[in-house]
Amino acid sequence: MFKFFSKLAGGINGIKRGKTSAVILCAGASTRFSSDESKQLAMVNDVPVIIRTITAFERCDSIGEIVLVVRKEDVDDYKDLVCKHGIKKVRSIVVGGETRQSSALRGYKHISEKSKYVAIHDGARCLVTPEIIETVIKEADKHKAATAATKVTDTVKLADNNGFISKTVDRNFIWNVQTPQVFEVKMYKVCAYNAKENGIEATDDCMLAERAGFKVKLVETGKDNIKITVKDDIKLAEHILKSRGDE
Repeated sequence: MFKFFSKLAGGINGIKRGKTSAVILCAGASTRFSSDESKQLAMVNDVPVIIRTITAFERCDSIGEIVLVVRKEDVDDYKDLVCKHGIKKVRSIVVGGETRQSSALRGYKHISEKSKYVAIHDGARCLVTPEIIETVIKEADKHKAATAATKVTDTVKLADNNGFISKTVDRNFIWNVQTPQVFEVKMYKVCAYNAKENGIEATDDCMLAERAGFKVKLVETGKDNIKITVKDDIKLAEHILKSRGDE
């Protein structure tokens, strides 16, 4: 036990099993989910949300290490879960910042210097699979940046300030963006620090790349890669797992 936690504190030298570092974000307040419970620690078919998420990255050959970014009060819980479930790739558990953006940057600062890519992922997006992760990394390898996403199938309307339809948007160009979002390490550094210096706050990391003038490849990864946001999402996740035959 002591040996494991000393590695968390000091880090493991280099990446032995892949060229991509995963930064998994778990530091949000979960206010839409519960006033007193972290959604990442909630159970989906008796398995914690975050363990389902971490396990997908653990099983992906391209992932060499995992950095968890968590709330200060949850650090011990995450250490216990990582040990209990035999997770081997977690390199660091880092306390997050006040915003998603600052939390992602804190996680980024703890990745290995040998990493070629960094994959930023929402800890509550627990139905991600090793195949999805691998697919997005491969596209990032071609284009320097890529994100999991799925095309919108509904008709999309743009509203005016009073809630009336302003125009119909061509849905062929509309996507719902998910995570992981994968970036070449040096590119992400430019994007993150450009945003910090210019006071730019973004709701996802692709926005940082857009603001810095970089293109991000959209990768169709389907609708099942949902994010747990409210309590009802737990039932939806369990239904998807049942349909996959993977409960």
